[in-house]
Amino acid sequence: MRYLVAFVISLMTLTGCSSTYYAAMEQVGYHKRDIMVDRVEDAKESQQEAQQEFTSALEALSALTNFDGGELESVYKDINSRYEASEAAAQDVRDRIEAIEDVSDALFDEWQQELALYSNDKLRRSSEQKLRDTKASYQTMLAAMWKAEQKMTPVLDTLRDNTLYLKHNLNASAIGSLQGEFMSLESDIELAIEQMNAAIAESDKFLQKLNQ
Repeated sequence: MRYLVAFVISLMTLTGCSSTYYAAMEQVGYHKRDIMVDRVEDAKESQQEAQQEFTSALEALSALTNFDGGELESVYKDINSRYEASEAAAQDVRDRIEAIEDVSDALFDEWQQELALYSNDKLRRSSEQKLRDTKASYQTMLAAMWKAEQKMTPVLDTLRDNTLYLKHNLNASAIGSLQGEFMSLESDIELAIEQMNAAIAESDKFLQKLNQ
């Protein structure tokens, strides 16, 4: 199964077509709903990873404000490494959200089209209502995810600014200049984490709705 999935992903990369991927996955019993669940779970994990990276970067800058002598070059390298990890984690969050959007379009289109295939009116109405409910829950989750993603921007901006400043000012006076940035960064990170936790909670609600 693992090798088949790898082949399908390679095929999608070559063709650049998500529909080819979904069709191939369905041939092995892996439907769009399953892919949706996996991608929402992946997005939750990426947000948790971003929280850890942001917190780690904050700790590195916090240590800098208490710097009392030593090798500033090594301090800079550590902070730069934390910034790069935070940036990569934030990009992963964006990629995961976009992947969810892609499969949701395919899933909801298929669901809508298949309503016309019912001969039983009661079952069709029930499925149609569930589709509306699922879409509503999805939109709430997606909005929460993008809201959390937007809160990452000021965090990354501050981390980048501090890292660049320190890169070209490896001296004690630079540390004093950056100390005033710490409180703002701490506040931005706390807000980003709060929004990510809200998005994760909405993801759990959506998955529960999807699996009802």
